[in-house]
Amino acid sequence: MIRQYTGCDIGSVMQIWLDTNIQAHYFISSGYWRANCDRVRKMIPHAEIFVYEDDRAKQIYGFIGLNDNQIEGIFVKETMQSKGIGKQLLDYVKEVKTTLKLNVYQKNKKAMHFYLREKFIVQSENVDDNTGEKEFIMVWNR
Repeated sequence: MIRQYTGCDIGSVMQIWLDTNIQAHYFISSGYWRANCDRVRKMIPHAEIFVYEDDRAKQIYGFIGLNDNQIEGIFVKETMQSKGIGKQLLDYVKEVKTTLKLNVYQKNKKAMHFYLREKFIVQSENVDDNTGEKEFIMVWNR
C-alpha cells in the first residue's frame, strides 16, 4: 500500500535513505551520507513523501520524496529491490503530476536504466557541487 508519510515514519525512512544511498552510490564515501543524515532528517517534514508499506508486516519498504515536481529520490530497502516497489511509487506520483524532474548520478547505472525505461529523457548534464560527481537532469512529461 502507498500512503502519505507521517512523522511516525521518520526512523524507517531515514534508515532506508541511509542504507540505500550507501549501497547505490558506492562511488561516494559512506561518510558523506552519514554526515548529511541530520540535514535530511530536518528536511523530510517539509517534503512531499509517499511511503510503500507492506499491509501484512506493517513495515515500510520504500518511499519517494518530492519537492513540487522535483523527485528528490526513490528509495527502496535493498532486500526489496527489483520487486516493483520503486515503479509503484513512481506510477503513484505520475498520476498526480504532469511533469517530473530529477537528478541522477551517471555512475548509478541501475537508476539510469530504471528512469529511461520509465520514459524519462535526459535534459542536460551537470556536476553535483557537493560530491563532484557527474549527473544527468532528467524529465518526464505526461
